[in-house]
Amino acid sequence: MKAFPLYEGTYSVDQSKKFIPFDPALHSHSDRPGSLFINVQPFLVDTGKDLLLLDAGLGFTNPQGELILHRNIRDLGYQPGDVNKVLMSHLHFDHSGGMVQDRYGRYEPSFPQAEYYVQREEFEHALLKPSRSYYKPMLEAMQRSGNMVLLEGSGTIGNGIHYELTGGHSEFHQVFLLDLTGVTYFFGGDVLPEPEQLQRKFIAKYDFDGRKSMQLRQEYGLKAAKEGWICLFYHSDTIASGRVRHEKEAFLIDQAG
Repeated sequence: MKAFPLYEGTYSVDQSKKFIPFDPALHSHSDRPGSLFINVQPFLVDTGKDLLLLDAGLGFTNPQGELILHRNIRDLGYQPGDVNKVLMSHLHFDHSGGMVQDRYGRYEPSFPQAEYYVQREEFEHALLKPSRSYYKPMLEAMQRSGNMVLLEGSGTIGNGIHYELTGGHSEFHQVFLLDLTGVTYFFGGDVLPEPEQLQRKFIAKYDFDGRKSMQLRQEYGLKAAKEGWICLFYHSDTIASGRVRHEKEAFLIDQAG
């Protein structure tokens, strides 16, 4: 099993929830007051049987009009059409925008041959309760597509793909554990988006339940250290994937090869 980061770029985002490309060589943090600065990094996982996409990024295009996500997959030697499962931690726009693409003025799945695995209550909440964190036209297009598989609670998809309903960052957030070759890959979405969040305890205002998210980070960090998981970090600007150690009450992360 192999996991590849699909770096989509660095962006600033403020209360408007608009994601604006940010290049530190060209832009200044001071020009964007009140903004968060985040990296967006879905993952492609080749299990030998399936080609999985873990979250779908923003769905932005390059100057040639091609989805950055598709270009990144091609640059790894695969084709977007090879992806047969898209595993969604939650549906905030920075994780879900790439689920669809605009084809001649109509939203259609970016991976029409794939099944998209989404928590049912996350989808219903995103579709029915107005929020600038979700993009309703995209969700409606996915609802029409017939490509979605709506999950309930925690469980298993086929052999070796386990999902756990966690809440925390969003009310119905889920994480994924992939164990098909004896090595467990953990994708924590926005419950564990960066290695640094393991190394300092804090309650984030951007989480639905910040205290629960903090507790979940600690719980999964301890499990990762004990069981030798490789963690995949969606928003990291340092280590895309790493193994966790817990020594002297502190977490250390070693980059995975």
